[in-house]
Amino acid sequence: MESLREFAKETKESLVKIEKENLISLAPYIDEENDFNNPPDEWREKYNLSLDGFSGFPFPEPSEEEKTKIIEKFLNGIEKLLNPESNWTFLKPFSLSLKYCVKCNTCAEACHVYIGSGKKEIYRPNFRSEILRRIYKRYFTPSGKLLKSFVGADIEATYTAIRRLLELAYRCTLCRRCVLYCPVGIDNGLIARELRKLFSQELGMAPVEVYKKGTRLHLKTGSSTGMGPTAFRDIIKFIEEEIHEKIGKKITIPVDKKGADILLLHNGGEYLAWPDHIAAFSILFDLAGINYTLSSETPGYDGVNYGAWYDDVELARVGLRHLQIAYDLGVKKLVIGECGHSHKVYTIIFDRILPASSPLWNIQRESCLPLMWEIVKSGRIKFDPMRNNFPVTMHDSCNIVRLMGIMNPQRQIIKALTPGTFREMNPNCSYNYCCGGGSGFAIIRSLNFPVWKNKVSIRLKTKQILDTFDDVLDKNVPKLVVATCSNCKGAIRDMIHTYRLFDRFKINYSGLAELIVNAIATIPPFLNLEELPE
Repeated sequence: MESLREFAKETKESLVKIEKENLISLAPYIDEENDFNNPPDEWREKYNLSLDGFSGFPFPEPSEEEKTKIIEKFLNGIEKLLNPESNWTFLKPFSLSLKYCVKCNTCAEACHVYIGSGKKEIYRPNFRSEILRRIYKRYFTPSGKLLKSFVGADIEATYTAIRRLLELAYRCTLCRRCVLYCPVGIDNGLIARELRKLFSQELGMAPVEVYKKGTRLHLKTGSSTGMGPTAFRDIIKFIEEEIHEKIGKKITIPVDKKGADILLLHNGGEYLAWPDHIAAFSILFDLAGINYTLSSETPGYDGVNYGAWYDDVELARVGLRHLQIAYDLGVKKLVIGECGHSHKVYTIIFDRILPASSPLWNIQRESCLPLMWEIVKSGRIKFDPMRNNFPVTMHDSCNIVRLMGIMNPQRQIIKALTPGTFREMNPNCSYNYCCGGGSGFAIIRSLNFPVWKNKVSIRLKTKQILDTFDDVLDKNVPKLVVATCSNCKGAIRDMIHTYRLFDRFKINYSGLAELIVNAIATIPPFLNLEELPE
């Protein structure tokens, strides 16, 4: 693509083509095959793949009449994004970011998608922002309405441009690393998120995995996994039996305990995908004497809040229900388990949603990480760091570290519970690279979007992990990547399967709770790095 103006070009052909030779290389570690599969011809006829040949939106092209309505609703949505009555959540940072970009492109070199793609122009963080900016100028400013291309208002709000902008809003993981590098603080990640909100709230367009199978299923059944209260209770019994079998100690996991100090909110996917993670928390809290409870109320056992990625209304519906459950149980605080976007929702965003007059305001909302560090350093549990005598690195969850500033507790834990085998990724902490699965990418499975995610979005983090272990890549040496976020674990799992990191290099992954419990000296080892979690 030669210029921004081509973005609205009426063609079914993709604006850019992603090919293996253009991507950032994974050499010398992996000799990668050129296994990009071209989409079937019938897909190009039925779906819109005109951005880059990929899509996560399996809906057919609309009629001409429907396209006209989409254009009208899109422009109406822009107006609402800049209206304090309809966008009270993020109006100020959004409007300032839209207005003051100096177009220096410093943000580009901060973006894992842009770098991983081989620096494709459309993946620059400020590219989608500039498209929106030019459309806004054309339709909502006097100079743009009158002079159009003479003042940079040169992109028309055609259906094609709008449809490509929808796809482009989902080529950003909302990690917001770009804002860290911007000399004037422009938040292109937030602009991408607000674009998603426009498409969802105004046009009803969102990935099926985050809307229909996400927040809607969550509110209906109790979990985005479809797990209802009865299934939840059965899984708790199963985990209790597994704990007994694994460590020889019977532990009762408290559920619906009134007046507990803490309501612990796990990511619902952990119960099905990684039940050992729930078990590890249960063992740790039991041995430490933590007065906590889980909830079997719909949806109190699943802390997922996919609205964080795309829709303020969906976010508020799920979050208010969680806080109401905490209030009804009479707990002192809501503690968020190892889930990055839940951390951000309940400890940051809800300060913008809850009125101070609400009784729910008085419920403290905290991260589990400082509490886990308090347990480790308290002396209540005897630990043996030699249990974790293998190379360990840690992936920093963007939501927890960059967007909340929680950097030290998890590091102090790992350093205390390993015999000098912890190694930092470079860069790390606030400057870390996103896992590539953030903002829903790890769960979006429609059409060929997973191919783009696995080959482009998670690519730079894959290379970073390999660089971190470059001196111990012998497949006989087990290695562990710790991630304090379920979504990040999902992305790391995809890296391991896509690039065969376990088979080739014995690289495994886990949450932080599992590493802690593995070091408890009074029970058998908890981790098995010879097997890959499914």
